[in-house]
Amino acid sequence: MSLLFVLVAGAAFAVSAVLPFAVKPLLGRLGVLDVPNDRSSHTTVVIRGMGIAVAGGITAGLVLALLTGLLAVDRSLLLIILAMLGAAAVLGWIEDLRGVSILSRAGLQLLIGALGTAALAAAIGQSYWWVPVGAVAVAAYINAANFMDGINGISGMHGAVVGIFYAIGGVLSGQQWLTVTGVVIAMAFLAFLPWNLGRGFVFLGDVGSYLLGASIAATAVTGLLAGVYLEYLLSPVLIYLADTFTTFLRRARRGERLYASHRSHVYQRLTDTGLSHVQVALLVTLCSALTGAAGFAVATAQAPVAVAGSLFAAAVVALYVNSPRMFAARAARRVRRTA
Repeated sequence: MSLLFVLVAGAAFAVSAVLPFAVKPLLGRLGVLDVPNDRSSHTTVVIRGMGIAVAGGITAGLVLALLTGLLAVDRSLLLIILAMLGAAAVLGWIEDLRGVSILSRAGLQLLIGALGTAALAAAIGQSYWWVPVGAVAVAAYINAANFMDGINGISGMHGAVVGIFYAIGGVLSGQQWLTVTGVVIAMAFLAFLPWNLGRGFVFLGDVGSYLLGASIAATAVTGLLAGVYLEYLLSPVLIYLADTFTTFLRRARRGERLYASHRSHVYQRLTDTGLSHVQVALLVTLCSALTGAAGFAVATAQAPVAVAGSLFAAAVVALYVNSPRMFAARAARRVRRTA
C-alpha cells in the first residue's frame, strides 16, 4: 500500500515537473502571454497557461490511484473531483486563449459546482439541499484563487500547503480518498514552483488558478459531505478567504468597480512596501500553515483549548490583514533613520 502511495505521489510530481518542457514552447507559439500593465506585479511579458502541466500532474496522480487499486472504496468520489477540476481547468484555458464574459464565467463556475455537488450528494447519500452551498463554494474559491494568483510562488505554495493539510486530515479522519487527493494536489503544485520562481519564469494562467481553486473547493465540499471536520477543511484556506473578502469590502466602500483590475489585495500591498514576491508568498503560506494548525487543534479539543486555538487563528488573520500598514511603517522608519 505504501509503495503504491509513493508511486501516485511521484507520478503527480514528475508529470507536473516535466510536462512544462513540452508545454512552454507550445504556449509561446500560441501567443498565450501575460502583458504587464499598471495593475500588474510584473514588468516583463511572461508566458502564462502553465497550469496545463499542473493539471496533467493531478490527473496522472488521481488516475493512477484509481487504476492501481490504491483506493478500495470511494473511487467514485475521486472521479467526480477529477471531473470538477477538469471542467474548471478547461474554462480557465478558454479564458487564457480568448476570454470569457464575466456573466458567462460566473454562470459556468456555478454550474460546475452545482453539478459536482449533486453528483457527490448522490454518491455519498447526502441531501440535495447541499447543491447551492457547493455551487457557491466552488465558484467563490475559484475566484479567490484567481484573484490571489498575482505574484510568483504564491499559488504553488498555497496548493502545496493546503494539499498537505488535507492529506493529514484524511489520515486523522480515516478518509483515504482525502489523503490521496491532498498529496496529489500538493505534489503537483510543488513541482510547479521551480518553473515559477526560477529564471525564465512562467505563470499558471487562468487555467492554473481555476484548477487550484476548483481542486481545493471540490475536495473541501466532498470532505464536508463525507463528514470530515469543517475545521480540517476551512482552516488552511482562511488567509486566502480573508484577503479576498476584506479586499472586496474595502473596494465596495470606496465605490470601485468590483470586477475591474486592481492592486488592492493584502499581498499586493505587501509587495508595495518593498517585500519581494518570494517573501510575501512565504508570509502568506506561513500564515495559512498557522491557521491550519490551529484549526486542526480546535477540531477535537476540549473547550479551553478550542477557544484558545480559535483566538490564535483569528489573531493570525488580523495580523495578516493589517500587515501592509505594519511593514509600510517599518519601511518609513528605516527611511527616516537613513535620511
